[in-house]
Amino acid sequence: MNKLNTFLALFFVVSLSAQSLKYGITGNFHKGSIAGVHDASKGKYGGGIGAFAEFSLVENDVFDSAWLYLVPQLEYSTQGEFAKAEEEKFGVQKFNQDYLAMQLYLKWFFHKGNMKRDVFLFAGPRIEYLVRENREVDPAYDVAYYNYNLDDEISKFGYGVSLGAGMKVSQKLEAFLRFDRGFSKIYTNNDNRNTYNRLLAIGINYYLNENW
Repeated sequence: MNKLNTFLALFFVVSLSAQSLKYGITGNFHKGSIAGVHDASKGKYGGGIGAFAEFSLVENDVFDSAWLYLVPQLEYSTQGEFAKAEEEKFGVQKFNQDYLAMQLYLKWFFHKGNMKRDVFLFAGPRIEYLVRENREVDPAYDVAYYNYNLDDEISKFGYGVSLGAGMKVSQKLEAFLRFDRGFSKIYTNNDNRNTYNRLLAIGINYYLNENW
């Protein structure tokens, strides 16, 4: 719990440290899976919703001309995977995992002088905390595949990187494509492979204020 409190406090401290803030809500639709485990994994569709703050790291003498931003973001994300190892025998194996996650992005707009383009790139570290796990599998599947999966213990905390590209659609709306790749091990007893989270998402950012 102390780690979770530190995790949340970091988001708010970074956000409130800016003198001038943009802020808003973000949402995405994604397909994710866990690498290196659960033979015949087909991935799982899910979604994420959260909030972000955004402040400029460069001078902004001309209206809305800043092209580099720091963007802390907090979100709730439904992840995990569905697998179909010997589906005719065991059915679909469902591994549902929900995370509270934080990203800290650098966001860079293509620009020429004070002429900022609508297209941007973003990248930064991601940390996540597992808040819900629901495993729906045939017990016979676990007996048959445990020696390969070694998935009886799951880590609560994870870390990785998040990156993508987007476009400003209007003053208050952006669309983006994003890829997240974990570096930490999801299943701690699996010493065969890394078993990291990964997802590909499409989403939007909506600004609740637009002060500069």
